[in-house]
Amino acid sequence: MIIFLVLMIVLLVGIIIFQVRVKKQQNASIQYMHQKLQAIINEQSSEKILVPTANQELQQLLIAMNALLDHKQRVLATHRKMESSMKKMLANISHDLKTPLTVVLGYTEMLQLKQSLSEEEQRRLLKGIHSKSLEVLKIIHTFFDLAKLEAGDTDYPMTKINVNEICRKNILSFYDMVTSMGLEIDIAIPEMSVYAFGNEEALDRVLNNLLSNAVAYGAAGNIIGLTVRDDDTNIFIDVWDRGKGIDEYHIDNVFERMYTLEDSRNKSFQGSGLGLTITKRLVELMGGSIQLSSIPYEKTIFTVSLKRMTY
Repeated sequence: MIIFLVLMIVLLVGIIIFQVRVKKQQNASIQYMHQKLQAIINEQSSEKILVPTANQELQQLLIAMNALLDHKQRVLATHRKMESSMKKMLANISHDLKTPLTVVLGYTEMLQLKQSLSEEEQRRLLKGIHSKSLEVLKIIHTFFDLAKLEAGDTDYPMTKINVNEICRKNILSFYDMVTSMGLEIDIAIPEMSVYAFGNEEALDRVLNNLLSNAVAYGAAGNIIGLTVRDDDTNIFIDVWDRGKGIDEYHIDNVFERMYTLEDSRNKSFQGSGLGLTITKRLVELMGGSIQLSSIPYEKTIFTVSLKRMTY
């Protein structure tokens, strides 16, 4: 009996010692997790917390903490990207506003200081002031249009729209300008009308932006085109050219706000860097998508996809 009691006491002491050790290990693990988490937060590092443990509760806690750290890294990366984008946007808008405003100031100073200007010269200067003022206004409107789109503060009611007619109307609005530049136009629009779920005003603006882009960047190919095609569920609008195209390096970035190609800051290709961003937002607003493929001097195609309506 005494031997049995001694064995029980030894067993209980062993269990207590084991539990004390386990408790110390858990406390050490928790302390390490706390210190490591604090270091990761202070240093803004992308490390994870790794602790070997058989305790299921600690394992679940580690999984949750590392998931939160992953989320934090994604949020920080998005924030940094947006911050960089905003800085670039402000720099580009400042550049685009500064140029016409400098011209306006120059013209107004000439009108004020040179009293001997003829009526013809005065009219020329006033015309220049008016033109540059409209340019400034357009840049400001473009900036606020994007802000409204991204804030969801827009009024584009969705309905059934005739894609054929909208495409014909928009390509015809460019016809005189394109032919005066000596460019060919290739139009492939089906005779039978096809209808999509969307908004006519939004699609007008999308096509205007894409056709303007094709004329500005694709003129070297001597041809621009517009094709409408469809399948059982979608309608596709291709706006294409055979100009210098867009390098593969830039393709993933052209729809980002204020992303402009190197020569788009030149006078011949003046742009705010917002046109394609607004285009993408408008297409997405209509429940569609837009894709870009480009082989320089062979074919560059912007493809808008909208949901087809058959009733």
